[in-house]
Amino acid sequence: MAVRQAIPGKVEDRALPRRPPAAPSLENGDRLTRAEFERRYEAMPHIKKAELIEGEVHMPSPVHHESHGRPHSDVITWLGTYRAATPGVDLSDNATLRLDLDNEPQPDALLRLDPAAGGHSRIADDDYVEGAPELVVEIAASSASIDLHGKLNAYRRNGVQEYLVWQTYDRQVDWFELQEGIYSPLAPQEGEPGVLRSRVFPGLWLDVSALLADNLAGVLAGLRRGLESAEHAAFVKRLTPGT
Repeated sequence: MAVRQAIPGKVEDRALPRRPPAAPSLENGDRLTRAEFERRYEAMPHIKKAELIEGEVHMPSPVHHESHGRPHSDVITWLGTYRAATPGVDLSDNATLRLDLDNEPQPDALLRLDPAAGGHSRIADDDYVEGAPELVVEIAASSASIDLHGKLNAYRRNGVQEYLVWQTYDRQVDWFELQEGIYSPLAPQEGEPGVLRSRVFPGLWLDVSALLADNLAGVLAGLRRGLESAEHAAFVKRLTPGT
């Protein structure tokens, strides 16, 4: 029987375990497909937020309290109160959103209708949101932010019906509605210059003056008026037939 003689100082390749190659790291500015973006993102669980916008990776800076954290919590409180009063409506906070092959943002908030109620997005088998939710909200620093450029174009092109951007440094709120493929600013109702009303979600009213004044109680009071309106009652009735 032949015996293979070991050569001192030499290690045969087959004696070493072969490890699968690690996924490359995710870097700001990388140009990736959505599939490759997801592969790298999932391999780096320490990264809490990364987005693919028009095929380019964007990784936000650490979040500040007054310019983002607190405004974000106010928006979630406002939308969460609406969801609690409106069956068939779903809310998500910082959920990954598969829009198309080049765009996978992670919006600050999204409000969507259940597909059974006419919604255009769905929850995939792996628990990601796919398609265009009816409303997306982003907290931005200023008009120079990607939220008003690359993201706006991606949301518009994919059919997000309403897009709200709160520019905290500029102290401005822009609420757009999709009309014939173009985002147009929502116009306030006559006699209510500081209040904006959603067209897609009846009863979702926003007192912009209260929001910019850091008056959350005023924001919720304005929403309460919307929830008590006839338009919201009719919307709830449409969402819950037979009740």
